[in-house]
Parts: sequence; structure tokens; C-alpha cells
Amino acid sequence: MARSTVVGEEVVTVPAVRRDVVVAGASAGGVEALRALARSLPADFPATVLVTMHLSPGARSALPMILDRAGPLPALPATHGAPLRPGVIYVAPPDRHLLTDGGSVILTNGPTENGHRPAINATFRSAAVTAGPRAIGVVLSGTLDDGTAGLRAIVDRGGVAVVQDPADALYAGMPESALAAVDAEFVLPAGELGAALDKLTRIPLDPASGPPPSPALLLEDRIARDGVRLGAVSPSELPPSGYTCPDCQGTLLEVDRAGQYRCRIGHAWSADALLAAHETEFQRALWTALRSLDEKAGLAERLHRDSKHRNHSLLASRYATTAKECATAAETLRKFLLSLSADAPEEAGP
Repeated sequence: MARSTVVGEEVVTVPAVRRDVVVAGASAGGVEALRALARSLPADFPATVLVTMHLSPGARSALPMILDRAGPLPALPATHGAPLRPGVIYVAPPDRHLLTDGGSVILTNGPTENGHRPAINATFRSAAVTAGPRAIGVVLSGTLDDGTAGLRAIVDRGGVAVVQDPADALYAGMPESALAAVDAEFVLPAGELGAALDKLTRIPLDPASGPPPSPALLLEDRIARDGVRLGAVSPSELPPSGYTCPDCQGTLLEVDRAGQYRCRIGHAWSADALLAAHETEFQRALWTALRSLDEKAGLAERLHRDSKHRNHSLLASRYATTAKECATAAETLRKFLLSLSADAPEEAGP
């Protein structure tokens, strides 16, 4: 519905502005949440929906087909340059960030964020920059905190945050992180989000509402669009953090005090994701050590048998001691590794 305003002595009709860009992000447990969301959206939904879910780079995603069958709106794999159409769900493909230039879909091979491409934060920040107060960010089931920084950017620009109720999510990490960072307009089970989103998209907005994007937000968005390259981030732009990037082993620079980091190539990490990545590296190193101990024990045992067969008692005793020491150390290390949490969800989507 248009509104009228007076400019000089003329009455000018100004088209009504509404929230017409919905960006939804999910990770572990996200297929179920996204299916419930798609099912709950009405057939005449007046906004475009951009969906990003963590996917393995080489995977073939069936998510567009799943969402297309789940509800009344068509769901399509996002393609570079496709126009944003109301009532259509665009799904990020594997190994590409899903962004927008305001009127169309943009796919990039920008640096991974928290080890992922597509990354939820990249999609959310793009919507914050290009749509401002017209953007609605939706955080669904997932581990860690991808989406939190992007959702905060949307809210800072005058947009709205909507979060799946953590009690309804298969993995509550992402919803809980989002709720700790922003005030959400709605916190609901995934199956009830469609009605809330429909309500938000039909409320007229002040065209001038929302502050301009900050230099930090523009820098982050630029990196996602530019692709991986040396010097994507200059040390003169950001201070060093003292930490190392798990992707490229380069020095991480501190994006903000909230625990967001980038290396010079552009890989992005939150503090939680960085801790999890180093934990993975630590466990990988321990499993390598375990394999080496097992192999050393096996080789020493073989040499023990050979020496004993040749009546080299001194050598046989030495090899037997080595085999026993390695087997004992391997068993201790194996018990420790098996005691570590093994319930980390598989991030690769459908």
C-alpha cells in the first residue's frame, strides 16, 4: 500500500516498503527444520527466501527438491545472476557463498567461514548490506555459532531476527548463540515460523529506516564477494590476534572484540569455531600418534619373535620390552581418545 507525502507544494506518492528478503541458515539438524519452515509458508508469501545450509564441497545437494516438495513455494538451486522473485526459495549450492546484489542472486567462491562454504554469515551479511531494514534473518538448528554475527548485522541495519526455539531444534547450538547476541522478534518452533514471517513481510516500513552499513560490515561483505586471494585482508586494517588459521596456517587478524577473526587470505573464524577446529587438529594428531604406537609395537613384536627364533636372547628381550611399552602406551591413548565426545554431528547436508 502506497503512502503520500508533501514535497514543496506537490503531493508525491511513495511506494510502500516492506520486508521482502528472508535469509535462513541451518546446519546439523537443518533439513528437518527447513522442511518444517517451507511447509509453514503460505502460497502467497510476498518475499524472496534465501537458504544456506552447511554442505560438503563435493556433495550433490537434494535440498532444493526436498524443500520444493515440502510446501507450496517453489524451491530452486540458486544460480548466479538469477533475479530475486517473491514467493521463491533459492538454495545455496555446495562450495559457493549465496549472496545478493539487491536484485539478483550472486554466487561466489569467497573464503570459507568457520570452515564452510556456503557460510550462513556470508549470506546474512549480504542481506544486511543490500536490503537493510527489509531483511529478515532466520537461524535454525545447528551446532556452534555460524549465523550469529550475520544476524547481528541484520539487526544493526534495522532488519529483524527470527530464531527457531532451541527446545525445538535437533541441535540447539546455533539458536542459543543467536539468542545470546540479539533480541529476536520471534522465537518459535520451526513449524510455526511461516506465519510469523508472513506477518513481518506485510508490515509497511519507513523507507529511511535503518542506519548505513558500518565500514567493518562492508569489509566483511567485500571479502565474501572477492574470492580467496592473498591480501584479501590487510594487516593495516585489522590487528593480529596471535592465533593461527586452521585452513591455511596463516596469522589470524582480529575483526572485532566479540571473537571474530580473519586471516590475510580471508578465511573467517568465530572463537567457538576456532576452538572446535583446534580440537579436531588435536584429536587428529593423537590418532596419528596412536597409529604410530600400534605399528611400532607390532614391528617390535615381530623382531622379538625373529630374534628369539635365532636364539638372540639379548635382542629378543630388548624388542619384547619395546613392544610391551608401545602396546601399553597405545592402549592408554586409545582409551583416552574413545572417552572423548563422539557425538559431533555430521555437517554434510543432503
